[in-house]
Amino acid sequence: MVLQAREGFLITSRAHVLVATAVPVERDAVAEAFTSPVVEVTLPGRTLHRTGTLDLVAAGVGPALAASSTASALTAAALRGAPYDLVVCAGIAGGFAPHAPVGSLVVADDIVAADLGAETPDGFLPVTELGFGTVGHRPPESLVRDLAAATGALTGGVLTVSTVTGSAARAAELRSRHPHALAEAMEGFGVAEAAAAHGTPVVEIRAVSNPVGPRDRVAWRIGDALAALTEGFGKLAPVLESWTQHDRNQ
Repeated sequence: MVLQAREGFLITSRAHVLVATAVPVERDAVAEAFTSPVVEVTLPGRTLHRTGTLDLVAAGVGPALAASSTASALTAAALRGAPYDLVVCAGIAGGFAPHAPVGSLVVADDIVAADLGAETPDGFLPVTELGFGTVGHRPPESLVRDLAAATGALTGGVLTVSTVTGSAARAAELRSRHPHALAEAMEGFGVAEAAAAHGTPVVEIRAVSNPVGPRDRVAWRIGDALAALTEGFGKLAPVLESWTQHDRNQ
Protein backbone atom coordinates (compact mmCIF):
# COMPACT_ATOMS: atom_id res chain seq x y z
CA MET A 1 0.00 0.00 0.00
CA VAL A 2 1.10 3.59 -0.57
CA LEU A 3 0.64 6.53 1.77
CA GLN A 4 1.43 10.01 0.44
CA ALA A 5 1.49 13.14 2.57
CA ARG A 6 1.03 16.62 1.12
CA GLU A 7 4.60 17.67 2.01
CA GLY A 8 5.76 15.25 -0.70
CA PHE A 9 6.64 12.16 1.34
CA LEU A 10 5.94 9.02 -0.65
CA ILE A 11 6.42 5.75 1.20
CA THR A 12 5.25 2.19 0.96
CA SER A 13 3.72 1.21 4.26
CA ARG A 14 2.23 -1.90 5.74
CA ALA A 15 1.34 -0.21 9.00
CA HIS A 16 -2.38 -0.30 9.68
CA VAL A 17 -3.35 2.75 11.73
CA LEU A 18 -6.69 3.80 13.21
CA VAL A 19 -7.15 7.50 13.96
CA ALA A 20 -10.05 8.32 16.30
CA THR A 21 -11.27 11.90 16.58
CA ALA A 22 -14.29 13.23 18.45
CA VAL A 23 -16.12 14.98 15.61
CA PRO A 24 -16.10 14.94 11.79
CA VAL A 25 -14.36 18.30 11.42
CA GLU A 26 -11.32 16.92 13.27
CA ARG A 27 -11.41 13.73 11.20
CA ASP A 28 -11.50 15.78 8.02
CA ALA A 29 -8.59 17.95 9.17
CA VAL A 30 -6.48 14.80 9.55
CA ALA A 31 -7.62 13.43 6.18
CA GLU A 32 -6.68 16.72 4.50
CA ALA A 33 -3.02 15.98 5.23
CA PHE A 34 -3.04 13.08 2.76
CA THR A 35 -3.55 12.92 -0.98
CA SER A 36 -4.92 9.39 -1.15
CA PRO A 37 -8.63 9.28 -2.04
CA VAL A 38 -11.02 8.69 0.84
CA VAL A 39 -13.15 5.55 0.80
CA GLU A 40 -16.04 5.15 3.23
CA VAL A 41 -16.37 1.84 5.10
CA THR A 42 -19.57 1.23 7.07
CA LEU A 43 -19.34 -0.19 10.60
CA PRO A 44 -22.15 -0.76 13.12
CA GLY A 45 -23.07 2.76 14.20
CA ARG A 46 -20.02 4.41 12.60
CA THR A 47 -18.39 5.03 9.23
CA LEU A 48 -14.66 4.74 8.66
CA HIS A 49 -12.94 7.08 6.24
CA ARG A 50 -10.04 5.16 4.71
CA THR A 51 -7.13 6.96 3.09
CA GLY A 52 -4.14 4.81 2.19
CA THR A 53 -3.32 2.68 5.24
CA LEU A 54 -4.99 5.14 7.58
CA ASP A 55 -8.52 4.57 8.84
CA LEU A 56 -10.25 7.56 10.42
CA VAL A 57 -13.34 7.49 12.60
CA ALA A 58 -15.28 10.32 14.22
CA ALA A 59 -15.77 8.35 17.41
CA GLY A 60 -17.96 10.80 19.30
CA VAL A 61 -17.57 13.23 22.18
CA GLY A 62 -16.57 12.00 25.62
CA PRO A 63 -14.63 8.98 26.88
CA ALA A 64 -17.52 6.49 26.89
CA LEU A 65 -18.66 6.99 23.29
CA ALA A 66 -15.07 7.29 22.07
CA ALA A 67 -14.22 3.97 23.74
CA SER A 68 -17.28 2.26 22.27
CA SER A 69 -16.65 3.48 18.72
CA THR A 70 -12.95 2.69 18.86
CA ALA A 71 -13.65 -0.79 20.21
CA SER A 72 -16.09 -1.41 17.34
CA ALA A 73 -13.47 -0.43 14.76
CA LEU A 74 -10.78 -2.53 16.43
CA THR A 75 -13.05 -5.56 16.66
CA ALA A 76 -14.17 -5.25 13.03
CA ALA A 77 -10.55 -5.09 11.87
CA ALA A 78 -9.58 -8.10 13.98
CA LEU A 79 -12.50 -10.15 12.67
CA ARG A 80 -11.55 -9.49 9.07
CA GLY A 81 -7.97 -10.61 9.79
CA ALA A 82 -6.40 -7.15 9.48
CA PRO A 83 -5.86 -5.88 13.05
CA TYR A 84 -4.52 -2.39 13.61
CA ASP A 85 -0.86 -1.84 14.47
CA LEU A 86 -1.53 1.46 16.21
CA VAL A 87 -4.40 3.62 17.44
CA VAL A 88 -4.08 7.41 17.41
CA CYS A 89 -6.48 9.66 19.31
CA ALA A 90 -6.40 13.05 17.61
CA GLY A 91 -8.17 16.38 17.68
CA ILE A 92 -8.16 19.81 19.23
CA ALA A 93 -7.85 20.52 22.94
CA GLY A 94 -7.45 23.08 25.64
CA GLY A 95 -3.86 23.84 26.60
CA PHE A 96 -2.50 24.71 30.03
CA ALA A 97 -1.05 28.20 29.69
CA PRO A 98 1.73 29.18 29.32
CA HIS A 99 3.11 25.69 28.79
CA ALA A 100 0.98 24.79 25.73
CA PRO A 101 -0.03 27.97 23.87
CA VAL A 102 -2.85 28.23 21.36
CA GLY A 103 -1.81 26.78 18.02
CA SER A 104 0.76 24.40 19.46
CA LEU A 105 0.75 20.64 18.91
CA VAL A 106 0.98 18.23 21.86
CA VAL A 107 1.94 14.56 21.76
CA ALA A 108 0.88 12.77 24.94
CA ASP A 109 3.49 10.81 26.84
CA ASP A 110 0.76 10.01 29.38
CA ILE A 111 -3.00 9.68 28.73
CA VAL A 112 -4.76 10.32 32.04
CA ALA A 113 -8.34 10.01 33.27
CA ALA A 114 -8.26 13.17 35.38
CA ASP A 115 -11.72 13.05 36.96
CA LEU A 116 -12.26 9.29 37.36
CA GLY A 117 -12.48 8.76 41.11
CA ALA A 118 -14.12 10.24 44.16
CA GLU A 119 -14.28 13.55 45.96
CA THR A 120 -13.47 13.22 49.68
CA PRO A 121 -13.11 15.68 52.57
CA ASP A 122 -9.36 15.42 51.99
CA GLY A 123 -9.57 16.06 48.27
CA PHE A 124 -9.85 14.03 45.09
CA LEU A 125 -8.97 10.33 45.06
CA PRO A 126 -8.31 8.62 41.71
CA VAL A 127 -10.15 5.38 41.12
CA THR A 128 -6.93 3.41 41.57
CA GLU A 129 -6.72 4.54 45.20
CA LEU A 130 -10.24 3.18 45.66
CA GLY A 131 -8.99 -0.22 44.54
CA PHE A 132 -10.30 -0.25 40.98
CA GLY A 133 -9.07 -0.12 37.42
CA THR A 134 -6.51 2.26 36.00
CA VAL A 135 -6.27 5.98 35.36
CA GLY A 136 -3.48 6.18 32.82
CA HIS A 137 -1.95 4.74 29.67
CA ARG A 138 1.58 5.52 28.53
CA PRO A 139 2.22 5.53 24.76
CA PRO A 140 5.45 3.95 23.45
CA GLU A 141 8.32 6.25 24.38
CA SER A 142 10.13 5.87 21.04
CA LEU A 143 6.99 6.77 19.10
CA VAL A 144 6.30 9.84 21.25
CA ARG A 145 9.88 10.99 20.80
CA ASP A 146 9.87 10.49 17.04
CA LEU A 147 6.48 12.13 16.52
CA ALA A 148 7.55 15.15 18.53
CA ALA A 149 10.81 15.43 16.61
CA ALA A 150 9.07 15.22 13.23
CA THR A 151 6.34 17.73 14.03
CA GLY A 152 7.98 20.08 16.54
CA ALA A 153 5.29 19.11 19.02
CA LEU A 154 5.44 19.49 22.78
CA THR A 155 5.34 16.31 24.86
CA GLY A 156 3.51 15.93 28.16
CA GLY A 157 0.40 14.56 29.76
CA VAL A 158 -3.01 14.96 28.14
CA LEU A 159 -5.89 14.83 30.60
CA THR A 160 -9.22 13.23 29.74
CA VAL A 161 -12.20 14.82 31.48
CA SER A 162 -15.95 14.25 31.25
CA THR A 163 -16.64 17.90 32.10
CA VAL A 164 -14.53 20.51 30.34
CA THR A 165 -12.82 22.97 32.68
CA GLY A 166 -14.51 26.38 32.80
CA SER A 167 -12.83 28.18 35.70
CA ALA A 168 -9.38 29.27 36.75
CA ALA A 169 -9.81 27.42 40.06
CA ARG A 170 -10.42 24.06 38.39
CA ALA A 171 -7.58 24.63 35.93
CA ALA A 172 -5.24 25.29 38.85
CA GLU A 173 -6.50 22.23 40.71
CA LEU A 174 -5.94 19.95 37.71
CA ARG A 175 -2.52 21.37 37.09
CA SER A 176 -1.56 20.90 40.76
CA ARG A 177 -2.64 17.24 40.64
CA HIS A 178 -0.99 16.70 37.25
CA PRO A 179 1.98 19.10 37.00
CA HIS A 180 3.23 17.38 33.84
CA ALA A 181 -0.05 17.90 31.98
CA LEU A 182 -0.07 20.14 28.90
CA ALA A 183 -3.61 19.72 27.56
CA GLU A 184 -7.17 18.73 28.40
CA ALA A 185 -9.62 16.90 26.14
CA MET A 186 -12.50 14.43 26.43
CA GLU A 187 -11.69 11.25 24.49
CA GLY A 188 -8.09 10.07 24.93
CA PHE A 189 -8.53 7.78 27.92
CA GLY A 190 -11.58 6.10 26.36
CA VAL A 191 -9.72 5.47 23.12
CA ALA A 192 -6.73 4.17 25.09
CA GLU A 193 -8.90 1.78 27.12
CA ALA A 194 -10.31 0.28 23.92
CA ALA A 195 -6.83 -0.05 22.42
CA ALA A 196 -5.49 -1.68 25.58
CA ALA A 197 -8.29 -4.26 25.51
CA HIS A 198 -7.02 -5.29 22.06
CA GLY A 199 -3.34 -5.13 23.02
CA THR A 200 -2.78 -2.33 20.51
CA PRO A 201 -0.37 0.57 21.16
CA VAL A 202 -1.96 4.01 21.45
CA VAL A 203 -0.85 7.62 21.25
CA GLU A 204 -2.71 10.92 21.55
CA ILE A 205 -2.02 14.00 19.42
CA ARG A 206 -3.75 17.30 20.17
CA ALA A 207 -3.69 20.78 18.64
CA VAL A 208 -4.42 23.55 21.16
CA SER A 209 -7.39 25.77 20.33
CA ASN A 210 -7.86 27.60 23.66
CA PRO A 211 -6.39 27.91 27.16
CA VAL A 212 -7.74 25.64 29.88
CA GLY A 213 -9.70 27.83 32.30
CA PRO A 214 -12.51 30.40 32.10
CA ARG A 215 -14.59 29.84 28.98
CA ASP A 216 -14.12 32.63 26.45
CA ARG A 217 -15.37 31.39 23.10
CA VAL A 218 -14.41 34.64 21.40
CA ALA A 219 -10.76 33.85 22.14
CA TRP A 220 -10.90 30.29 20.82
CA ARG A 221 -8.84 29.63 17.69
CA ILE A 222 -10.44 26.45 16.39
CA GLY A 223 -9.46 27.14 12.77
CA ASP A 224 -5.81 27.63 13.73
CA ALA A 225 -5.85 24.43 15.78
CA LEU A 226 -7.38 22.41 12.93
CA ALA A 227 -4.74 23.81 10.57
CA ALA A 228 -2.03 22.77 13.04
CA LEU A 229 -3.55 19.28 13.16
CA THR A 230 -3.45 19.00 9.36
CA GLU A 231 0.12 20.27 9.22
CA GLY A 232 1.23 17.88 11.95
CA PHE A 233 -0.29 14.83 10.31
CA GLY A 234 1.32 15.84 7.03
CA LYS A 235 4.65 14.97 8.65
CA LEU A 236 3.63 11.74 10.38
CA ALA A 237 3.49 9.14 7.61
CA PRO A 238 7.23 8.32 7.54
CA VAL A 239 7.39 8.38 11.34
CA LEU A 240 4.61 5.85 11.72
CA GLU A 241 6.23 3.56 9.17
CA SER A 242 9.73 3.75 10.66
CA TRP A 243 8.45 3.18 14.17
CA THR A 244 6.36 0.17 13.13
CA GLN A 245 9.26 -1.33 11.24
CA HIS A 246 11.59 -0.74 14.18
CA ASP A 247 9.09 -2.42 16.48
CA ARG A 248 8.84 -5.48 14.22
CA ASN A 249 12.62 -5.82 14.18
CA GLN A 250 12.97 -5.97 17.97
